[in-house]
Amino acid sequence: MFIIIGWVLALGGLLTGFLMEGGKIPVLLHPIIPEGIIIVGAALGSFLAGNSISVIKSVAANITKPLKGSKYTKAVYLESLMMQYEVYVNIKKGGLLAMEQDVNDPPSSNIFKKYPAMLADHHVMDFFCDSMKLLINGSAKIDEIDQVMDMDLDIHHAESAAPGAALNVFADAMPAFGIVACVMGIVITMGFLDQPPNVIGAKVGAALVGTFLGIFLSYAIFGPLAKNIDQINATEGSFFNAIRAGLVAFGNGAAPVTAVEFARRNIPSTERPGSQELEEIVRQIKPR
Repeated sequence: MFIIIGWVLALGGLLTGFLMEGGKIPVLLHPIIPEGIIIVGAALGSFLAGNSISVIKSVAANITKPLKGSKYTKAVYLESLMMQYEVYVNIKKGGLLAMEQDVNDPPSSNIFKKYPAMLADHHVMDFFCDSMKLLINGSAKIDEIDQVMDMDLDIHHAESAAPGAALNVFADAMPAFGIVACVMGIVITMGFLDQPPNVIGAKVGAALVGTFLGIFLSYAIFGPLAKNIDQINATEGSFFNAIRAGLVAFGNGAAPVTAVEFARRNIPSTERPGSQELEEIVRQIKPR
């Protein structure tokens, strides 16, 4: 939502200042379509040429994220802490094998079914359950599981950073293509040098709209969009890190309530539940 407000303010400020200086909107609007086709078409072509199909698909999948905001809200973080606590407390009561069937088939688990936000996010469930399998099967020590989770997070970070980086390159190309559009406009103007000054001036002005449009699209539209996508994707990494902290703490012998406190402390302060709030909620969770 705020990205739309930002775009409106940027455009509104530009047009207001332009009008206050005596400018006329039709002067901008008349050449904006052909200049926009040159700039956006060239930038889009370079974007397609410079990125793999997986990155292109990732950009398409991420492009609307700034309109929705991060899905990892305080409520979702709290649900993840409750899920972890219930898993750990059941293991404390019945041993590691008590959760074997649950982590092997999460959709059928009567524990995971209580946490729909977690169950709907297959990336999170794969990350948590695959790591729990290593702990339950005894096929890896907890420090090895921590290393595996760290490698998983590194790959996840690289993949989540790709769409923002690609869109940033797309934005950075626009001022250069704006200059290209301007030069092409000047080339056209050269054919009108025998015309009156007002005709030549209109042609030069139209060419300069290309430079303006390239810079505006880059720094007011697509640059902020790329930055916003990066910030939202970074919140996903924070969510995974909180789960990792809780699981590693439990694997090292911490009590369930202590393990989820480790996880809670890894939650960004803007979304972190209070310790008292968490304690009151987990008290109500009983092992099956």
